[in-house]
Amino acid sequence: MHYPQPYLQPIDAAIYKQQPADFEVTENLSIEHTGQGEHLWLHLTKTGINTAHLAKLLAMWADVPMRDVGYSGKKDRHAITHQWFSIRLPKQQLPQVDLMAFIQPHLRDDEYIILNQQHWHHRKLATGTHKSNQFDIILRHVCGNRPAIDETLHQLKQTGVPNYFGEQRFGHDDNNIAKAQRFFEKIIQKGSYRPNKRFAEQDGLMISVARSVLFNKMLAKRVELGNWNHAICGDIFNLNGTGSIFEAMIDDDIRHRLHTGDIHLTAPLYGVGDGRHTADVQQMYQAIIDDECHQVFKAGLDIIGTKIAQRPLRLMVSDLSWQWLDEQTLQLSFCLPKGSFATVVLAALVKQFTLLHAQDTQTTP
Repeated sequence: MHYPQPYLQPIDAAIYKQQPADFEVTENLSIEHTGQGEHLWLHLTKTGINTAHLAKLLAMWADVPMRDVGYSGKKDRHAITHQWFSIRLPKQQLPQVDLMAFIQPHLRDDEYIILNQQHWHHRKLATGTHKSNQFDIILRHVCGNRPAIDETLHQLKQTGVPNYFGEQRFGHDDNNIAKAQRFFEKIIQKGSYRPNKRFAEQDGLMISVARSVLFNKMLAKRVELGNWNHAICGDIFNLNGTGSIFEAMIDDDIRHRLHTGDIHLTAPLYGVGDGRHTADVQQMYQAIIDDECHQVFKAGLDIIGTKIAQRPLRLMVSDLSWQWLDEQTLQLSFCLPKGSFATVVLAALVKQFTLLHAQDTQTTP
């Protein structure tokens, strides 16, 4: 996993995703459908198929372009996931072929789709509409001291975990980082960047990868120094659960709010504009940005003109509960806000994973 610094990790080893039911994700999206409009919203349960591919199947079923299919967030393929999709049908006429009858021939033996609900609505489902995701995860063959594991889980309920970008952002064997470097090298050679709608999603991923690498390095430095959840001179704060960013003097009230999880420290998602951090924090972050190994990302993002943003350094793990199904099987349940990664919670617990998909013939560490 692409985490520069370990954190806690009382579990020496565990098997992860031995079967789809070991990783279940429920998208929390609170919306009242109008029952009218040209967008058909479908609540689907899927296994063995990724979100983008299912969206393509829905577009094929409805005979509409991909741009007319909406979903809020991408969900894991090797899992049981529950999420919403929308399809624009201007005449409010359903295709003649039943959805399940259409999709079934396109699925492999290890893939399935279930239609749970459908409603008409007046708007397309936009990316990022959901507020959070509920995770139910089973870790098998857990090796570690059970009292220490329980103690750490109690601690995580209070302190949260470092809010790293997870391994999904960087791709298998960090391949997305190499792709992003080539992407930015071409931009630097040209000296300019012209957006192309055709490649907007791909370009957006490369930009996100570059900013994520820089953010993870900044957060890792603070984890190393032990101040990722303790304010130092020059910090900028984020109000929990919101996009509100503010400056404040470090006093007992700020320390208390940090301790209770009401506010969090931040680091920049690199881009042009006022970084707002000052003093010690600004120097620390700038040293990472100016590091020679990051100059391709820095120069490319400057040319593109990506605007600077702030991301919390801490991820609070809401509604965390757990139970031991047997001596070596641990079931976890928790909720995370959108834009965060369950894998960073697991990385705070487990030193070494064996990723074992049910259909795989070998394990991958």
